[in-house]
Amino acid sequence: MATITQQSYTPKKFDLSGLQGISDNTLEVHFGLYEGYVKNVNLLNEQLAEQLKNGQASGANPHYAELTRRLGFEYNGMVLHEYYFGNMTKTAGSRPAAALDEALGAVHGDFESWKKDFSAIGGMRGVGWAIAYYNPQAHRISNHWITLHEDGNVAGFVPLLVMDMWEHAYLLDFKPAEHLKYIDAFFANVDWNVVQQRLEAAGG
Repeated sequence: MATITQQSYTPKKFDLSGLQGISDNTLEVHFGLYEGYVKNVNLLNEQLAEQLKNGQASGANPHYAELTRRLGFEYNGMVLHEYYFGNMTKTAGSRPAAALDEALGAVHGDFESWKKDFSAIGGMRGVGWAIAYYNPQAHRISNHWITLHEDGNVAGFVPLLVMDMWEHAYLLDFKPAEHLKYIDAFFANVDWNVVQQRLEAAGG
């Protein structure tokens, strides 16, 4: 039987101390939660590899099925946090450069209208993510709500801007009813250069 190999992931480091409106304490707690997703991804991959090695990889095996389903939650939790931390900076500008400004506003009419729609999605009740995706086929940007990391991601779409709307992202800085203030703080820290780079890498 061929040797089973698996990918092992290492938590990424993000230098975000000194953000506007999002405290270093919140970031420290949030980084710890992110590292937990990385740990669980590695653990689940190890357990699934062991199931495969022992000939237990079967849809009729409840343990194998549950491990497989759980992997989607943990893996997307890891990756979405990397997008989220990666699209913030303590040296943020107020708005994107002209090309990105135009691309974001193409569907909604202008940048401010796009931002209002994105913020409205983030302000919905419940926990999840607000994500601006780029559709490489239609060459359009659209805003989406993602629940539980893996529920709602659009196949083939590329995340450009990712905002965490789980309460752990803001609860130490804002009351639950003040989540709109957190959205304002998030936008004050967006690294529009990174968003532009993601768009360019996707062919936009």
